[in-house]
Amino acid sequence: MLDNKEEILSITSEWTGERFPDGRPKVPDRYLDALYKMTLEELWKPVFTAGYTNQFIAMKALHPEFTQDGEVNHKMVGRAVTAVYAPTRPDYYSASCKMAEKNGWQGLPNQWVMDRLSQRDVLVVDMYDKIYKGTFVGGNLTTALRTKTGNGGAVIWGGIRDVEQMQKVEDIQVYYRGIDPTPIRDFAMTGLNTVARLGDGEHAAVCLPGDVVYGCSGGVLFIPPQLVVDVVENGQKTKVKDMFGFKMISENKFTTAQIDRNVWTREMLDLLREYIRTAPEAAEYRDIDWTKEYELAMNSADDQQSSL
Repeated sequence: MLDNKEEILSITSEWTGERFPDGRPKVPDRYLDALYKMTLEELWKPVFTAGYTNQFIAMKALHPEFTQDGEVNHKMVGRAVTAVYAPTRPDYYSASCKMAEKNGWQGLPNQWVMDRLSQRDVLVVDMYDKIYKGTFVGGNLTTALRTKTGNGGAVIWGGIRDVEQMQKVEDIQVYYRGIDPTPIRDFAMTGLNTVARLGDGEHAAVCLPGDVVYGCSGGVLFIPPQLVVDVVENGQKTKVKDMFGFKMISENKFTTAQIDRNVWTREMLDLLREYIRTAPEAAEYRDIDWTKEYELAMNSADDQQSSL
């Protein structure tokens, strides 16, 4: 599938919001902005519990996530544009080049996708773990990534080259499998804006066009667009519950077992809300709705026992 809008709409049908002209889901910028303040574990849990258990892949990063002072330096958040490749075959390669020419795509198959990128996009590439002669980006294409995506970037299940040049390109992040000095050779594009698989076996991750890509020091998480709102809200809840939990444990008011339980009691939720209402560090979380948590608490046997 080479950038077929009808097929993009079909495989991302659970997204009901705004889309790009090519059909990719367009998650609003405000949710992308919110993800920069969140950790991998805060985002991963609601994705995993929703049944999406193959969304994270550990990879190397071009730039460190944090500075020496502990400040966030190169966390990557953006919308996925996917590209899938395979070893070359003469007849197919010739046919794909003719299709590319018809679409106005120029250069080699790794360059065709560059013109599809826009601001806040992340290029997600299944290069079938090809590193030798599989160096998808180098200094030139990293510069092009910066120009096209702003602070987006790329996730390459394959190789990169010209690392010294790439590291000089600021405000862009690239995740990759390996480094090799060879130029890219002997490959063909089999899909553009289609399903991309990074990794092998049970450790593989699946990315669809329009997924929100979250890159941190540990690797990359692909968040289905229809889950982003819940992921952000649940992540914020996890964050402020952690803040409150650390405080309660340090003051010996609750044990770690109480804090780590899946369902908090109404008493704990009442204290949490009071903490959010009065603590300056929790001010940004005062609009969170805890109705679902109270409903779960009311149905909890432990909560019912505590009220007897």
